Amino acid sequence: MRNTARWAATIGLTAAAVCGPLTGSSAIAAPAAPDSLYAPSALVLTIGHGESAAAVSPARAVTLTCAPGPSGSHPAPALACAELRAAGGDFEALASGTGNVMCTKQYDPVVVTVDGVWQGKRVSYERGFANECLKNSSGSRLFAF
Repeated sequence: MRNTARWAATIGLTAAAVCGPLTGSSAIAAPAAPDSLYAPSALVLTIGHGESAAAVSPARAVTLTCAPGPSGSHPAPALACAELRAAGGDFEALASGTGNVMCTKQYDPVVVTVDGVWQGKRVSYERGFANECLKNSSGSRLFAF
């Protein structure tokens, strides 16, 4: 008889735990566990010669994955990911930084693009520069490939 009572109590508590959230009661259900411990961060960066990405085909392209760890075909993935994290994912802040570089006023337009996912959010970025020197003058490792 004792086993029957124990089984009845176990089954009753299990049913309440499983079916309770389905009844629409005001009890707060525990949130679902995340699929992973980090938000995905995987990007494709391109450089092309021209005024806009729509008008040119990329001359170079690299991949950059920052989570769970830095990797990809980018020449300095750890530095690029660290810069991007420090900037809070703001590509414009990294592209418009000023370094101590003097550039000529030669007009040979270069366009960089970033497409992918940054910390779980879809991102798409495009920035044009008058020449390669101005692109590199920001001092950012993100666009140095």
